[in-house]
Amino acid sequence: MTVKEKRGRRRYVAFTVDRGLTRDLLMRSLKAFPDAPYVVQCSEGWAVVRCSPDEIDNAVAAMRTADPSSVSLRTSGTLATLRDRYPELQRLRPPKKF
Repeated sequence: MTVKEKRGRRRYVAFTVDRGLTRDLLMRSLKAFPDAPYVVQCSEGWAVVRCSPDEIDNAVAAMRTADPSSVSLRTSGTLATLRDRYPELQRLRPPKKF
């Protein structure tokens, strides 16, 4: 059994957001939604959220409600693809946890 069969597929959505928005503020704003996406990173006007393929539209709507200035740029199956396409996401990447 593969990992995808156990936990399901994931999609990552890149956004431009308000420059003053932090990951903690965004997470608190999204808690109001029952199927809120997970915030992978958010800083300096960029954000990435994770959701299932079925919840992409809900994730974009939740982000638009949490931050009306947010604009979804691209959806991908991997973070690496988003970070390759948008170098700012790679630069702003949070440090790895050990």
